[in-house]
Amino acid sequence: MKTVTVYDIAKEANVSVATVSRVLNNTAPVKASTRQRIQSLIDKYQFQPNALARSLIKKVTGMIGIILPDITNPFFPEVLAGLEQEARQEGYTFFLCDTGSSNQDIKDQYRRESQYLGILTEKQVDGIIMIGGRIDLHHCGKEMAKEVAEINKRVPIVLINGNLPGAAFHRVVVDESAGAERVTEHLIGLGHRDIAFIGGYPQMSNTVRRLEGFRTAMERAGLAVREEWVNHGGFSVNRGKELMGRLLDREGRRPTAVVCANDLVGIGAIKAAVKAGLEVPRDVSITGVDDVPMAANVIPELTTLSLRCVELGRTAARVLHRLISKSDGVELLTTLQPELVVRESTAPPAK
Repeated sequence: MKTVTVYDIAKEANVSVATVSRVLNNTAPVKASTRQRIQSLIDKYQFQPNALARSLIKKVTGMIGIILPDITNPFFPEVLAGLEQEARQEGYTFFLCDTGSSNQDIKDQYRRESQYLGILTEKQVDGIIMIGGRIDLHHCGKEMAKEVAEINKRVPIVLINGNLPGAAFHRVVVDESAGAERVTEHLIGLGHRDIAFIGGYPQMSNTVRRLEGFRTAMERAGLAVREEWVNHGGFSVNRGKELMGRLLDREGRRPTAVVCANDLVGIGAIKAAVKAGLEVPRDVSITGVDDVPMAANVIPELTTLSLRCVELGRTAARVLHRLISKSDGVELLTTLQPELVVRESTAPPAK
């Protein structure tokens, strides 16, 4: 049996393919009698345009591209879950591009991101979402900003919890600076005065914002930040163990509390403290950021800052859909407020 095409429907209805397209996609007014004639043929043949035909008719592919730095970090799958929920409702599927940059230097990260941007534009995706803290104040970052800005003229791009210097992009972020203030204020409220900060990369926008919030809370409380207790080096469990180990190996006074750049670093810090014979939180309180699922499943459960990962993904997908649809009044910046989640890993300092 011959497969019925949009051309067959148009020929039998004695109308143009464009008119059939208008009925199928409800994109423009069609005379009632003509619409009824076309719809009758669509029902008669149980006609469904295939994906390629729909993309040619509507000049869209129904695909969006997602670029993220490290799929093994549990923060990103949580954001993806929100993205997928919203994208599916709007009829999109997506290409997932993992740069695997957690173990790469800065230039390698940009090289991989640049390659994926090129691939996604060749695939003619309808839009692109880039997840994670872009690296600011760095030559590569400025070059990447120029490249993304050029692509953004043809394909709408949304950044999640990141930034690129020197250009305006649509962004969906959580107020990480205010969140880090709340985490630090929680520790100060428990009576801690000797507080350290570990993890992250000093060039990355998310680390900059979290450290900024930490410093602001300490300054507001009249507490000095001991720079030797501010140690960067990444976002993994292993880096958390290493950075916490450095703090504990220092001679002299130790911090009674540690603000970690994310949950994985916090979990690593707990492991290092326990290995050193300390009890968390009796001997040292430890906090994280992200509220990934494993944060509630370590011993002790990790006090953390929820970045509302699923809602972050859903919001970004909605913003991108509005840009693809050429809706008016789409704000350049959408900001979500984080939530402090107090669990077992924080307590007043031992007397």
